[in-house]
Amino acid sequence: SMSREEVENWRKENNDITCDDLKGGEKRYIPNPACKFEDAFKHYPEVMANIRKVGFQKPTPIQSQAWPIILQGIDLIGIAQTGTGKTLAYLMPGFVHLDSQPIPRHQRDGPGMLVLIPTRELALQVEAECSKYTYKGIKSICIYGGGDRKGQISMVTKGVDIVIATPGRLNDLQKNNFINLKSITYLVLDEADRMLDMGFEPQIMKILIDIRPDRQTVMTSATWPDGVRRLAKSYLKDPMIVYVGTLDLTAVNTVEQQVVVIPEEEKRAFTRYFIDTMKPTDKVIIFVGRKLTADDLSSDFSLQGIPVQSLHGNREQCDREQALDDFKKGVILIATDLASRGLDVHDVTHVFNYDFPRNIEEYVHRVGRNHECGSSISLVGYSSSNAKNLTRSRK
Repeated sequence: SMSREEVENWRKENNDITCDDLKGGEKRYIPNPACKFEDAFKHYPEVMANIRKVGFQKPTPIQSQAWPIILQGIDLIGIAQTGTGKTLAYLMPGFVHLDSQPIPRHQRDGPGMLVLIPTRELALQVEAECSKYTYKGIKSICIYGGGDRKGQISMVTKGVDIVIATPGRLNDLQKNNFINLKSITYLVLDEADRMLDMGFEPQIMKILIDIRPDRQTVMTSATWPDGVRRLAKSYLKDPMIVYVGTLDLTAVNTVEQQVVVIPEEEKRAFTRYFIDTMKPTDKVIIFVGRKLTADDLSSDFSLQGIPVQSLHGNREQCDREQALDDFKKGVILIATDLASRGLDVHDVTHVFNYDFPRNIEEYVHRVGRNHECGSSISLVGYSSSNAKNLTRSRK
């Protein structure tokens, strides 16, 4: 096994991981990272077979450090950006957990694992991962607002092992006694900061009232603000915490970033110029601050014959799925922060901030999804009257 020094070096070299034990009193030993899949799953041949089938080379940093902790039955908080492999960090041990419960799955009267997640896009992505790694016939279902409620209810009542759900719709099924949450022994709060931002805390609290206190809980979040700490304190039991890289740098220090200060009324023309300079193979997300701007820009560009799609909270579910699908095929995507958070989209070459993000977290989220390559351009628009005020305040 690794020496303490080797472990520290490994953590430093792998996104500068830091770990801590949040249990009061004497600190427990943080398990060593699983540098190879075998280190975590050698006793679970079906998991290993799945990993080989998908062709993974080695675990991502969050997986390496999260698996040994979760497999010991310890509650975990993972602070990591989207695109770090955090879904499998909680799914794989979840499969093992479900299979090793004293009451066999077919004798339970409800699901064993619940993943609470902020948006339907994310829920569908997690479900896709779930299906990809089928394990011992474990069945999962995705429950979200805007989806087919009747179909979701009939699936749940037929019996599933894993429920992946947005808090609003799950709370609705729970209130109407369509779903039994008392059988849940493994709970995941995925993108907790996002769920709080979206105002889901009351629903989360109502859902957790029904879940037994001796469950195992995993929470992921891209940031670690007070609200998320409070949630962790209330609902996790003596957790360990794993931070992957520091928020302000991990995602963006590999991306070439430019800021363009420009009069507000010239932003649209500049964006058009940027689009005209793109190569056919480029993949671009244009971020805007408001739904209205997204619709406005996309209709404007569509009229000019530029293939674009918009993504924001007011669009119907089928339209959002279509937009994502088109984007994967190379159409330009115009999106709001809310809709884009956590999208699992690869090979983005450019992030274009039409409206400047409101805070550093949003900036890191926008540009961070782009860390596989590429560049970002951020426009800072000023109106003539603002410019006058600026010069006045500088004097």
